[in-house]
Amino acid sequence: MDKKNPLRVPKTEHKRVVIIGGGFAGIQLAKKLANTEVQVVLFDRNNYHTFQPLLYQVATAGLEPDAIAGPLRKLLENSKNIFFRMATVSEIKPDINTVFTNIGNLTYDYLVIACGSKTNFFGDPSKFEGAFPLKQIPQALDLRSHILQNFEEAVLTSDQEDLQKLLNIVIVGGGPTGVELAGALGELKKHVLPKDYPDVDFDNMNIYLVEGMDGLLGGMSDFADKHAQKYLKKFDAKVKLKTFVESFDGEYVTFKGGEKIRTNTLVWAAGVIGNVIPGLPDDCLERNRYKVDHFNKIKGTENVFAIGDIAYMETTDFPKGHPMLAPVAMQQGELLANNLKRLSQDKEPKPFKYTDKGSMATVGRNKAVVDLPKDVHFGGFFAWFVWMFVHLISIVGFRSKLVILTNWIWNYFTYDRGTRLIIRPFKPSQFGKLNKQEQPIK
Repeated sequence: MDKKNPLRVPKTEHKRVVIIGGGFAGIQLAKKLANTEVQVVLFDRNNYHTFQPLLYQVATAGLEPDAIAGPLRKLLENSKNIFFRMATVSEIKPDINTVFTNIGNLTYDYLVIACGSKTNFFGDPSKFEGAFPLKQIPQALDLRSHILQNFEEAVLTSDQEDLQKLLNIVIVGGGPTGVELAGALGELKKHVLPKDYPDVDFDNMNIYLVEGMDGLLGGMSDFADKHAQKYLKKFDAKVKLKTFVESFDGEYVTFKGGEKIRTNTLVWAAGVIGNVIPGLPDDCLERNRYKVDHFNKIKGTENVFAIGDIAYMETTDFPKGHPMLAPVAMQQGELLANNLKRLSQDKEPKPFKYTDKGSMATVGRNKAVVDLPKDVHFGGFFAWFVWMFVHLISIVGFRSKLVILTNWIWNYFTYDRGTRLIIRPFKPSQFGKLNKQEQPIK
């Protein structure tokens, strides 16, 4: 390895833009700077971009992970001025314009932090060590295997209390992720799992959706909340509003007030916080996000920007910052690319203004809710069709679009989930252990 240049990024006479994070914001920025008069270096801990809105379908055996993941090098392969390095950024030193990574250090002219968000446990994470977050593909695959392993063990279980532990699923968070996951699990319970496990009485399977507020889909309309709850009832999902989880020990979920539910499956979809990188002053932060001006420049810096979930921009319409959504990230990435081009031409940058094109969530086959601007709301089959169309065109890469469309058509007509695969080893506590009073079958 070249000790003077361990990252092997070519020297350049042009401005160097370093982007941390290959999510929606980082990818949009990089693509808009492709083949321009700047050098772009993109860092990400993975070599792929994840379409996070469909992670729940990977977790519920509706899609394989490669359908929602696109290789970053493939996405940027025709861009001669862009260099990707798979690395973890450990620190930023703005005084010397340098980022520090596990594979080496790199100087920059402009730094763009687009490293997104991470799971927020709202307190002491040690109280929820056994919970399943749903932010990354490995987490979705782990949850899928865990749920299927529980059903395999349920076939062999006669003790009712142990059976409830295996069959009960608690989802914390009534936003789009929680609602969509509850609906997908409801479809599995109703249409798929009874065929796979005829020995299991799925009347004993309970899906709990827990939300601290007084309604679901916070940020969406009362119409969306009402219809989402109605759709979930059709899957026998139990919605618990104004309820807060106190802890989870792998055996019981304990709520504030003392109520307990026995389960070994707690899915955490209750919220996220910014994935902050050490190095910038603490006064740059607000609500664990970087405070930025209307041009996405981090306050107190000259050449460091933040876009996407990690950026906190106060505006008249969004006094507490923009929602942590993919459309916000993509719009900020596109505008920043244009502004960096303007800066290189000594032109004035343009301020960011978010264009809200609406919100949506699906609760299963033919069941979805859509909120559009100017108080337009609708649900049912047409909303479900719109949800599918919008997500399909948003997926990166033609192959992924084709794979997802094919899977959706197959699932629709067959009521099947073809990726019900356990891909992790069983835990030591599962299988291979005979009760002392039991005898092998001869």
